[in-house]
Order: sequence, then structure tokens, then C-alpha cells
Amino acid sequence: MLRCVAVLLTALAATLPAQAQRVFQSTALRGELIVTQPPAALLNGQAVRLAPGARIHNPSNMIQLSGSLLGQKLAVNYTLDPAGDLRDVWILTDLELAKKPWPATPEQARTWVFDSATQQWSKP
Repeated sequence: MLRCVAVLLTALAATLPAQAQRVFQSTALRGELIVTQPPAALLNGQAVRLAPGARIHNPSNMIQLSGSLLGQKLAVNYTLDPAGDLRDVWILTDLELAKKPWPATPEQARTWVFDSATQQWSKP
């Protein structure tokens, strides 16, 4: 009986996707992040700071400490806090990075249309 349950669970696990799709906010922008000396970083080549309490999610959606990312060029989606500091950062998987277009500026996010169900942006 236990062997049958184990086989059934293994078969079920094989049919599930390797990773659940993450849901991004419509305010999330795309960019390239390099953590230089926490809380300092470069975002699209411009100096920026990680906000107090900033969260960096690795591709498995686990929280990653900024110090472990020093000097790496990372394709990310991110949000900013009201002071302009990085608040939430998601290091993108290859599948997430392939979703294009994705806005890189607040202006693009204001003028493009976001479908939250499919996590797709479209230009008007």
C-alpha cells in the first residue's frame, strides 16, 4: 500500500510544473541590477540604494541576501519605494525574462497595458 502511494506521489510530482509562475505587480519595472556595496547598487548603470527592509527574491522566489550577490549582473523586475529606493527585487528566470515587452521606465508602465492574469504587457 505504501509503495503504491509513493509511486502515485512520484507520478503526480512529475506532472507538476517545476516552478509556479510568480505574479508581478503592474508597478514592477525591468532592469539590470549590480549590487556593489550593500545597500548601494547600480540599476541600469545608475546609482541606487536598497530600501531598508528591501526584499530580493532569487529565481526560486526565496529571499536572497544582497551581500551574496556582489558584482553579479542580474536581470530583474523591481519596484521602488516613495523615496526612489529599491523595495522589491525579483531575479528573473529565463522564462520570465522571455516575457516581452516589459516596461523599463515608469513612463512605459503608464502608457502600456498590463494583463495581470497572463502577466503580459502590450503596447498601445
